[in-house]
Amino acid sequence: MAAEGGHGAATSSDYIAHHLQNLQVCKAEAGEWVWNQCAGNPMAINVDSMFWSVLLGLVFVVLFRGVAKKTSVGKPSKFQALVEIIVEFVDSSVKDTFHGSSRLIAPLGLTIFVWVFLMNLMDLVPVDWIPLFSEKVLNIPYMKVVPTTDVNVTFGMSIAVFFLIIFYTIKNKGVTGFIGELTLHPIAPPTRGLGLIASPFIIAFNFILESVALLAKPVSLSLRLFGNMFAGELIFILIALLGIYQLPLHFGWAVFHILIVTLQAFIFMMLTIVYLSLASEKH
Repeated sequence: MAAEGGHGAATSSDYIAHHLQNLQVCKAEAGEWVWNQCAGNPMAINVDSMFWSVLLGLVFVVLFRGVAKKTSVGKPSKFQALVEIIVEFVDSSVKDTFHGSSRLIAPLGLTIFVWVFLMNLMDLVPVDWIPLFSEKVLNIPYMKVVPTTDVNVTFGMSIAVFFLIIFYTIKNKGVTGFIGELTLHPIAPPTRGLGLIASPFIIAFNFILESVALLAKPVSLSLRLFGNMFAGELIFILIALLGIYQLPLHFGWAVFHILIVTLQAFIFMMLTIVYLSLASEKH
């Protein structure tokens, strides 16, 4: 079956593989930098994912900073009203969920929600437009435009959240409190009597159990976002194989996908707030 996405006689598998391939650069064994010859190289850089994620982050900063500088109380613009709705929504979500005390959480929640939403929103751009323009006009062979379909991007964000969890835990509970959470829960080791013999084994069991639970937070956070967005992008690509007949299906899936785009940004933000709230609560 030939693909109808603007790549001539390419087979369906070639078409799908092309659209799911990142623009990569890495260092070869000889020491020189090479493009798109990075299979199996863990140090490869996905240039397109970095470009679009940084660009969309700048779009967020410029748009929201522009609204903040031109805020009007008397006659606000429609975009200002939209930004105020988003800010109030995030602020109320933080107040309801975060039970600690930190001036960072609300701006962090806003940044995560809008940034992830903008990255997810790129999934609604027809799958052939930007890759075809890059290939035919800019002579760039690959161009993935949805950063959240790259597991490296989602893991990068979740690892940042993971370090914040550790930071807030140590800040609010101290190093001993952090170690205590990993070793004294969920089974409290005996502190006297013959039960002291079993204490080292209970502490070791708690440590293994709590370490797995701690590491599962960034892993689940990143894979949930990546999995949902990658699946959505793949469906768009499969629909594009239908050629001109794709339009009704593409429109229907795009309308439904708007919910996924928004929901995944909200979930990533809320889980981040919940994890940081748990790290800040003393119990």
